[in-house]
Amino acid sequence: MRAVIVGNSATAVGAIEALRAVNQSAKVLVVSEESHLIYSRPLLSHYLGGEIDQVRLAYRPSDFYTRHEVTPILETRATGIDTAGRRLLTQDGNSIAYDKLLIATGGTPILPPMPGIDTQGVFSFTRRSDVESILTYLEAHGGKEAVVVGGGMIGIKATDALIKRGIRVTMIELAPRILGVALDSTASRLMTRLLEEAGVRVLTGNTVTEIHSRDGRVHSVTLREGGTIRCDLMILGIGVRPNTELVEDSDIRVNRGIVVDEYMRTSAPDVYAAGDVAEAYDLVVDMNRTVAIWPNAYRQGAIAGAHMVGIETPDAGGVAMNAIEVHGVPAISVGNSNLEDEPGHEFLTDLDERNHRYKRLVLKDNRLVGVTLVGHINRAGIYTGLIRHKIDVGASRSALMSEQFGLLSLPDRYRKHVVTGEGIEV
Repeated sequence: MRAVIVGNSATAVGAIEALRAVNQSAKVLVVSEESHLIYSRPLLSHYLGGEIDQVRLAYRPSDFYTRHEVTPILETRATGIDTAGRRLLTQDGNSIAYDKLLIATGGTPILPPMPGIDTQGVFSFTRRSDVESILTYLEAHGGKEAVVVGGGMIGIKATDALIKRGIRVTMIELAPRILGVALDSTASRLMTRLLEEAGVRVLTGNTVTEIHSRDGRVHSVTLREGGTIRCDLMILGIGVRPNTELVEDSDIRVNRGIVVDEYMRTSAPDVYAAGDVAEAYDLVVDMNRTVAIWPNAYRQGAIAGAHMVGIETPDAGGVAMNAIEVHGVPAISVGNSNLEDEPGHEFLTDLDERNHRYKRLVLKDNRLVGVTLVGHINRAGIYTGLIRHKIDVGASRSALMSEQFGLLSLPDRYRKHVVTGEGIEV
């Protein structure tokens, strides 16, 4: 059996490890347009910020493919799929035969059309090559001021990294507040204040309409609401969209992402999709949608890889999760965390603005469906488990917001489900 994986990130790792756990004879090939072996995308901001080196950026040891008997085909762009002939088409005019195919192409950065977007010194921020291009540019030309377009997770991480390099940042977000997809309005306000305390100028309800250059490099930008901002560097961190280009001319069903079932199968026989490109089941909102997070990508890849070799482990559904750190203060959101006064929901909140601490729980029908934690995040795993397993917390409701809340506050049946082992009594 020949398994071909398009993409070289967390989804590929999950698929390879799950496949090789039960099958040592299958031929496995990984096709990637990148030149690098597997690295950890969530650590890119730390790499840009100078906190880690290339060695620590690696997601698996350098011999990962060798140990798992995988053939990497790097710097090769897949351009299409012949589902009838079971062949993956590549940009160089060749094709690769497959018995099972996993599409793990992730997301592609959103680049808004604007004059000057191809100017030298304007970068996206989703790949290792983006970061290395930024570092090369800074080494060659220096930089004291930067504009970051986008106040979501990508924009925040890019901004935090630039701050650590001593660069002054102006963040420009089109929405009324930053991190609007991940956080509610109170948590967003706390993050905004932290950015401002770190020296960041945050502009919301605005965007860039034109990029200006001098001597071939970015020099300033014009804002929609008027005015010009000087900058030596610009990063577009608006977000990503599922990279479905590979299947555009195929019979594979696409909605926002590639639609998959509980085994990550697409509408084409023996073709799977997983990770940021896949539109899979989200158990909190009870519908299929794209959830572009690293743990989700690995889990879905493992489900697909196992199914390729006959192991049926259906996906119980993903849960949206986001983690960010601003000026040394961490924040985590899980599930439907940013709902505002939604009918049929309860909201439990605890705010300590002076110490940058905030806790917000969202409940529906005595079940936790969302959580936001700022500053004090050590119970995030417990809350996430309650959301994922849809536990009735009615009997524990009074303890949910307590600083002493923990496993012993939960129903006996749930404690025995999550904590087991010889000598353990919970």
